[in-house]
Amino acid sequence: MDIFSYFKNHDIDTVDATFYRTIRVWRSWYYSNVRKFHKYKVYRGNGTSINCTRYSLSMAKKVCEDIADLLLNEKVQITIADKATDDFVKQVLTNNTWEELGNEFQEWKAALGTVAYVVYIRDGQVDEAGNMTGGKIGINYVDALNIYPTSWENKVVKECIFTFRKTYKRKKYVHIQYHRLEPLADGTGNQYVIENAVVEDTAGSGTELTPEQWRMIPHFSGLAERVETHSDKAMFTIDRLNIVNNADDDTTNPMGIALFANGIDIVRSIDLKYDSYANEFSLGKKRLFVAPEFTTNVDGNAVFDPNDTVFYELPEDFFKNAESKEAIHEINMELRIEEHSKGITDDLNFLSMACGFGTDRYKFENGSVKTATEVISENSDMYRSLVKHELVLNRVLIQLIQTIIRAGIDIGTPGLNENTDITIQFDDSIIEDKVTERQNDRQDVAMGAMGVAEYRAKWYGETPEQAQANLPAQESEVIL
Repeated sequence: MDIFSYFKNHDIDTVDATFYRTIRVWRSWYYSNVRKFHKYKVYRGNGTSINCTRYSLSMAKKVCEDIADLLLNEKVQITIADKATDDFVKQVLTNNTWEELGNEFQEWKAALGTVAYVVYIRDGQVDEAGNMTGGKIGINYVDALNIYPTSWENKVVKECIFTFRKTYKRKKYVHIQYHRLEPLADGTGNQYVIENAVVEDTAGSGTELTPEQWRMIPHFSGLAERVETHSDKAMFTIDRLNIVNNADDDTTNPMGIALFANGIDIVRSIDLKYDSYANEFSLGKKRLFVAPEFTTNVDGNAVFDPNDTVFYELPEDFFKNAESKEAIHEINMELRIEEHSKGITDDLNFLSMACGFGTDRYKFENGSVKTATEVISENSDMYRSLVKHELVLNRVLIQLIQTIIRAGIDIGTPGLNENTDITIQFDDSIIEDKVTERQNDRQDVAMGAMGVAEYRAKWYGETPEQAQANLPAQESEVIL
């Protein structure tokens, strides 16, 4: 099914279809499966060709893995001031495998430029007016190819369509979920409504199902045609890298770009060199050319294993025409290992710079890529790039948590506080200067220039209120 034909038939405007073709190009590089590059033909003469597969270092995926691990790992701390609210949110995140999928979708964000987190209520009861009661909080994780913004302002997506693909009894279906704003009936403001549709996608049929038809399919049995949220706050959060989108002529496009989008030529060069490096060992292996009379013994039995690829039998009349009279001729091809290694390492440095990691993060040694493990300083390219991406991710995580809290209040969970303070403390263990900075702060506390509560809030990931409450009975007796 062509989703853009569906949009056209329903008078829905979104980001141009050409941009989604660009996203598919990024995905093919992420998978190291680019048409006419990783799969290609080599002409062999006489009108024949052979299909070949190019070796790849998979660096597009590698840089995405690295930025995901730097941005969201097990050391990132989410602190919510209100304990009941904190417990509830942490449980919702655990129930929705956030510890795993959170990092995974940071990688998808780097690979495709954009991801989304859509909070929903499952097993809830919806009345005829579209009001929902009861249920549990769920999170849908959505990649860029299933995100279609329909309205946005200053790159902030206001309304959006998300698609979810399901298979039932060998038939494929697309669930189309439209989050849009509409005026409240009493005219006091706007509210988000969620409209659902299901389209059969088997063999591209594009047949739209009625609510009665889709409820016969287990995946959509409890799906309401329309849900009113009675809130002007979205149930979704869009997450993208903090990089200007130069892949689209439309400068207002709210979608992000892949981390390696401006380094594809470098990734191509790396794979070309690595493929040549790998083939160097295949083409450069030792070969022994043997005169035919030496391939059998006096009894006519074969001397050499016919499956051995080192030995090659020469033609019967070889000695008649050949200048050399060697019965066995050895050929040792010269391997250009150093030249290949240097060329690949140079390209790895170029790619590292293009992705915001600075230089010398990757090095090609002994046929594989080594990643630098040393800590980084606060004036490095990587540190500045990481902090820039954290600005967006900090806002995204806070919005996601606030959305979970609102959904919990909607289903009647007691004791939740929507206005509680939320603090995100990112992993700073790779930052070299943090050790010095923490020691300086300790000295400031000792001399009275910084309060212990301020110190705790900064280094323990606590809110100011929590830090104050966690102070020892006699602050003056604290030894730092």
